[in-house]
Amino acid sequence: MAHVKGLMMAVLTLAIICLYATQTSAASHACCREFSRGRIPFRVIRGYSVQSVVELCSIDAIIFHTKKGEACADPALEWVQNYIHRISTKARTFHKTQV
Repeated sequence: MAHVKGLMMAVLTLAIICLYATQTSAASHACCREFSRGRIPFRVIRGYSVQSVVELCSIDAIIFHTKKGEACADPALEWVQNYIHRISTKARTFHKTQV
């Protein structure tokens, strides 16, 4: 009987640890869940990253990194594609001058 209680406690403890780890992982993984409204001024953008639909992130998005944080944008919008092109061109030009 004591062996069964010990086994049940071990299983319960393991289940709680797994649940906590899953919730912590989900909370620490920031994703865009909706797009920011309006156009972000290009001058405040420091870079960008691409978010693809995965288990925790329900939309494809471009995450612009700005002086004040991050802003989520719809990758299908023309201004977003233009900004990505401008940032990429700027990075390639900078890289060529550094080599």
